[in-house]
Amino acid sequence: MSRILFASLLPVLAVALAWLPVTAASAGEAEPRGQAVAVSDLRPLAPLTILVSIDGFRPDYLQRGATPTLSALAEGGARAAMRPSFPSVTFPNHYTLVTGLHPDRHGIVGNAFIDAELGRFSMARKETPWWDQAEPLWVTAEKAGLTTGTMFWPGSETEIRGVRPTHWREFDQDLSGEARVDQILAWLDGPQPPAFATLYFDIVDSAGHRHGPDAPETTAAAAEVDAAMARLLQGLEARGLDARTHLVVVADHGMAATDPSRVVWLDHLVDPAALEIIYAGAAAFLEPVAGREAEVEAALVRRHSHAECWTRATIPARLALGRNPRVSSIVCAAEPGWLLATRARPVTRAGGAHGYDPAAPEMAALFIVHGPAIRPGTVLENLDSVDVHPLLGRLLGIAVPAGDGRPEDTLPAMIP
Repeated sequence: MSRILFASLLPVLAVALAWLPVTAASAGEAEPRGQAVAVSDLRPLAPLTILVSIDGFRPDYLQRGATPTLSALAEGGARAAMRPSFPSVTFPNHYTLVTGLHPDRHGIVGNAFIDAELGRFSMARKETPWWDQAEPLWVTAEKAGLTTGTMFWPGSETEIRGVRPTHWREFDQDLSGEARVDQILAWLDGPQPPAFATLYFDIVDSAGHRHGPDAPETTAAAAEVDAAMARLLQGLEARGLDARTHLVVVADHGMAATDPSRVVWLDHLVDPAALEIIYAGAAAFLEPVAGREAEVEAALVRRHSHAECWTRATIPARLALGRNPRVSSIVCAAEPGWLLATRARPVTRAGGAHGYDPAAPEMAALFIVHGPAIRPGTVLENLDSVDVHPLLGRLLGIAVPAGDGRPEDTLPAMIP
């Protein structure tokens, strides 16, 4: 980011840093839309690109007056209301952002799913075979000779295609935002400073689930992340990196308000003994019990009040899900604000959820890119999360594997 642009952030940084405690530094699959970007078409734009994920951060959270640092980055760079992939949940969409592929192609098709050979996947699974259907950006960058550091990101704690990030940390939800920023800065001070780094914040998503997207607690969580971002910017300036850094700030999905009065009870649609629920919520992955497939399909596969269910083969093509065998035999999606649940695991309180149709406005995800190659004040239209990957490749000056994203979708944000 230029020193002029950074200087414009200094007043808001002073406000944001006041929040900080004193701490020690420390019906099938969509076809690929993009093409591999040739190295000859690229020029190195910056020695450092930082990809920041703020889980569950909707673009409209910037309008609450609680995020001066992020708001200034958005105004001084390019921004968009980004469309996530389906299902709009955390692990699939984080892997989409760093592979440029929809979940159907990169293989992390849900926060939970079943693989015929590997068994049941959950967010605690870190073994290599779960992740190697695609190549994340830190692997591509390391293979291109760049040093990388991942301060939390799904998939970054394992070796993928024989490569790990140079620097990485096991996920620790109790680690504060300030400590996460300090780890990035410590890597930059070390003998192998990263050219590409990831940084992840989860508290906005947690607050949104617990209290709902419109709650003051969710706004307070956004303000806390904003203060951590101010700390990062101050650290970059202190190291003389502010004029040479691109920040790409994203969310994996948005958040919709939910309530116990808005529930589609699966028990009322089909005998619960006839199926295995892989997971349920805004979306549901369901597997019929052997011998009861026809019964379950007849009961579920249609439009219901406030929900719709499909077989794997009939999932609408626009959802880009259905060809990967890890997708369950039946997939359901509730209307935004509604939940799929059973009487055995009822919805008992109001809060927030995600996982809905990516076209729902409530599922829109934050996107900001700021730095020396970015045209200030740009608003990108029709941006999909698969478009972030080719942008990151362009900023790093490396060729990236062809994906589902269109490199041209982010070109209006670039200074010629």
